[in-house]
Amino acid sequence: MRLLPIEGSPRGGMGLRLEVYGCTYKSDVADFDGRSALLYRFNQKSTSTVKDVISLRFRSHQAEGVLVHGEGQRGDFLTLELQRGRLILHLNLDDAKPQSGGRSSSVMLGSLLDDHHWHSVQIERFNKHVNFTVDGHTQHFRSLGQEDTLEIDYELSFGGIPLPGKPGTFLHENFHGCIENLNYNGVNVIDMAKRRKPQIYTVGNVTFSCSESSSVAVTFLSSTGSFLALPADYSMDSLSVRLQFRTWNQEGLLFSVPLSHDPDPINLLLRLSQARLLLLLSGGPQNSAQVFSGQNLNDGQWHSISVEVKGEKVSLTVNNQKPATMEITGRSQTPQRTTIYIGGCPLFQSNFNCENPGRGYQGCFRLLLINNHPVNFLQIQQENMGNFSQISFDVCNIQDRCLPNLCEHGGQCIQSWDQFDCNCSGTGYTGATCHNSIYERSCEAFRKTGSQSSVFTIDLDGSGLLDHAQVNCTVAEDKVWTVVGHDHMRPIDIRGSTPRSPFVLIFNYTISPYHLRSLVTSSEHCQQEVIYRCRKSRLFDTWDGTPLSWWLDRDGVKRTYWGGFLPGVQQCSCSLDGNCRDMNYFCNCDADQDTWANDTGVLSYKDHLPLSEIAIGDTNRTNSQAELQIGPLRCYGNRFFWNSASFYQESSYLHFPTLQAELSIDISLFFKTSAFSGVFLENLGVRDFVRLELSSPSTMNFTFDLGDGPVTLTVRSPVALNDRQWHYIRAERNVKEASLQVDSLPLELTEAPPEKPYRLQLSSQLFVGGTASRQRGFVGCLRALTINGVTLDLFERAKTTPGVNSGCPGHCTSDSVCHNGGRCVEERSSYACDCTQTAFDGPHCRKALAASFESGSSVLYTLQEPFSGILNEEARRSPAGFHDAEVAKSQEKVSFGFLTRHVPALILMAHTLDQNYMAVMLTSNGSLQIRYLMNKEKRTEMFSPKSGSLADGRFHWVKINRKGQELLVQIDNTITQQYSLSPGSALSPVRSVILGRIQGSDITDKELVQAGLRGFIGCLSSVQFNQATPLKAALQNSPLVTVIGHLEASSCGTISSPNTLSDTHIRSDDSAKSDRGKDPPKKADQNDLALIGGVVAAVVFITLCALAFIIRFLYRHRRTPAPSGITGKMHRPSIEPPPYRAALDLHKPHHDSKEYYI
Repeated sequence: MRLLPIEGSPRGGMGLRLEVYGCTYKSDVADFDGRSALLYRFNQKSTSTVKDVISLRFRSHQAEGVLVHGEGQRGDFLTLELQRGRLILHLNLDDAKPQSGGRSSSVMLGSLLDDHHWHSVQIERFNKHVNFTVDGHTQHFRSLGQEDTLEIDYELSFGGIPLPGKPGTFLHENFHGCIENLNYNGVNVIDMAKRRKPQIYTVGNVTFSCSESSSVAVTFLSSTGSFLALPADYSMDSLSVRLQFRTWNQEGLLFSVPLSHDPDPINLLLRLSQARLLLLLSGGPQNSAQVFSGQNLNDGQWHSISVEVKGEKVSLTVNNQKPATMEITGRSQTPQRTTIYIGGCPLFQSNFNCENPGRGYQGCFRLLLINNHPVNFLQIQQENMGNFSQISFDVCNIQDRCLPNLCEHGGQCIQSWDQFDCNCSGTGYTGATCHNSIYERSCEAFRKTGSQSSVFTIDLDGSGLLDHAQVNCTVAEDKVWTVVGHDHMRPIDIRGSTPRSPFVLIFNYTISPYHLRSLVTSSEHCQQEVIYRCRKSRLFDTWDGTPLSWWLDRDGVKRTYWGGFLPGVQQCSCSLDGNCRDMNYFCNCDADQDTWANDTGVLSYKDHLPLSEIAIGDTNRTNSQAELQIGPLRCYGNRFFWNSASFYQESSYLHFPTLQAELSIDISLFFKTSAFSGVFLENLGVRDFVRLELSSPSTMNFTFDLGDGPVTLTVRSPVALNDRQWHYIRAERNVKEASLQVDSLPLELTEAPPEKPYRLQLSSQLFVGGTASRQRGFVGCLRALTINGVTLDLFERAKTTPGVNSGCPGHCTSDSVCHNGGRCVEERSSYACDCTQTAFDGPHCRKALAASFESGSSVLYTLQEPFSGILNEEARRSPAGFHDAEVAKSQEKVSFGFLTRHVPALILMAHTLDQNYMAVMLTSNGSLQIRYLMNKEKRTEMFSPKSGSLADGRFHWVKINRKGQELLVQIDNTITQQYSLSPGSALSPVRSVILGRIQGSDITDKELVQAGLRGFIGCLSSVQFNQATPLKAALQNSPLVTVIGHLEASSCGTISSPNTLSDTHIRSDDSAKSDRGKDPPKKADQNDLALIGGVVAAVVFITLCALAFIIRFLYRHRRTPAPSGITGKMHRPSIEPPPYRAALDLHKPHHDSKEYYI
């Protein structure tokens, strides 16, 4: 045990009492010097084992070395070695193919294992199953090869490979360090070596006591305040500095030394720049030289450097590679003694001559030699032989924050000394830990973008484990269908099959079985068409009832019912319709006639879909033949989006299994209530907990505790949230940050503090609508409660819970209430759509607002609070925390449609308060380009999605989402590309948005200025920038908008509006099928039909007259106008997701209008 006091009592002094309890511990150690090994020789020529257990503890200051190795002449081998400070286990059991063509099972665990601390290792193998454990972290894997046994010849070596020339061995370094309690299959190898047993053969110098490391490391803790100043002799015009360092940072000063004083001071600096070493000579009239050496030096490994000054030459050597040199000229005065500043410069330099143009160094040093004299760090600490600040002596405090990798969904972990970041490029996910999917969860979401039927990428479970997948989205009969094909879509002719040897067809779908199950489960309805034509081929008719044909469902269960009938019954659709060719049979094919018959039907029982296999077994007789075609799986609707429950008592709640939220959790739900407060959900642990609640009519709280005290995120709404209208909440917590979003209010975000617990450990059941104490429960309606991509079934659970009812009362209870993000507003006997926060208009927010721009047309929109920026008030008031909060919360959501043939063109430009900008333009070749200027001291960042020319006279949709450093661009929902901005990028609050031509500007970007002077010539539609809708405001004559030039309303937006989505699904002619085999109607029947039609027409006419009278009466008595921007409709709607944000019209002008629907 080692104690490292950080600070003492304010009154002086320090005291400690330590009581240690434990058990007797036996320690057998062996020390290896890098040229030694222990060989355990078998009693026989070779040994073959089915089960192996190897355990040991080791410590080393070397990053490379073989700990265990054994091999057989037939190709089996086992090797455990250190590589770059990580343990790698190589295992091969393939006797038939020596070395298996280079294929072997290799598993890597651990990191920074060369820290000279003890690390435990255990390898457990049974047949091909292996558990590999390092310091308590276990990885299970299955070894490659055809055999279950490990055959090793002669011996097993520990500490290295003594014969590097032996065929098949690894030519790697031997282990240099100490091994303790080495056990192989119950044999204590080190104990046998100490007792000189004949089975153990010692190679080289192996001692049985651990030697202490001669090197002492120091850690520089701060990039701003850490430094070490040491005197150095420079009397002979020569100076040498040698050291080893390890760090995760790309930037930092390693040392600075003055080579000449006044009148022309010259300083020699060695610093890390972009993970390379930069040797810099600064000062003097002619001295400004620099050389680079090395690369990727921020990998956490030890690197050795040597800098030598001899006369007029300076050389830099990195990791014993070829040195880089440069010359010094014009030194007027050479000091006899100088001072070397290691790691940084003092903050107050009144008595120091130190130069550092950048950040200080954060990391570890060891083996520091100045003029070939070792520097004793412990002596410096004890005797104050030098000036230093914020340094830890005799320890290297480096941590690998990427082990384990806390980035989700395959995100790449990138770390610095203090923190880690996740690179989500190419994963399909975004967020601080790549937790959130960039794709929509269903085809329903593409309806509001006005997309035509096409192939889209969706993520069925959002942030869940399933990856994204491509599906066909088609629109038919006002339904959006998700269509999944398979590998046997064409008709298949079947002959020669028998019940004992049936024709079998196995289906492989375009998405995985897990995706299929998720799609079917979440859909409101699914179906799969089975087209079956037969001639003298029966389906079910046998004397003992055994089916001649059958199919397997998604779980592989045999099913004998056919298309269109209920499960469990051996019948076809014609039996259900009562129109079978022979009424003595339940299927047309079972009549066994020598003419073609049809038993086509649709399978629609969701729990059995889709088909995984089908078997046809009666086509081997004379003239027997069948034709089979299985259609794609087709699903529509979202049965979870309106899955809801009503809570009537504060003491009532629904309970679900414990949340699996150790590292990350996202919660989203809709609610409506009239209560002043209430807890939406709560889950407890021993000390940890998570809670989401409405604490007051306008305040939402998200609270969690990781064991070190509660953290609360609060969003305050300018309008009451208990207004009996639907409101949306989304809360997220991961190891990097936590956030809370309510409707379209600014996001509340807080970063996780470093060096704090990051695991949320919960143990109780999840309480929804209440708490474990049955107090402060929620009274109202909840729906679409989704946690980590899984929607909880509130509807079914409420059926058996007192005080809770399934479903919610009201009229906003369907998926297609309001389109394009419009908000459904409950009224006494109807609903209304609020379109004020959308770029659309109309009773259901479906009317696209578009305008034609000419050469000089320009729209300037001035944003108002709170939507001009997304920083909260605390961040604005705090100058110190402004930039960090700005980087974390900076984001834009931009969407628009356009049509043009003119390039270059400036479509949209957003200006910030500090004259930075974001611009969207078309280049000279017609491609889209997004430009960001986040900092005037840096270059403009440009992103050009790969696409053809968009200036083709066709209508195109564009969506741009940026959050922090991550940028996502979508074009026509067919092109999706992800980019990363430079670190620390943040766009300060946007002040204005310009559409079209720029009317004077101080922008220096020539291409952007050229496009801005031309402006935009064409049609723009449905422009939205965050919550601002500048084009809509311009067409409605808002005082926030300045219009220059000619701007005329247009209908180009309707080209891809949701109203014009085409039906591209080709369905079977069901009417033709139902009429097959029927005779045309007789003349008598036609006369009867005519008589009935006349009676019906008379009744309809009388009814319409009565309705007209009622309509006139109601119209005269209705005098209550609809709210501004809201129109009502008195019927129950159909299927499109309502908006995810509430009506917070804080900067929109109001226009009185009256529209009545009955």
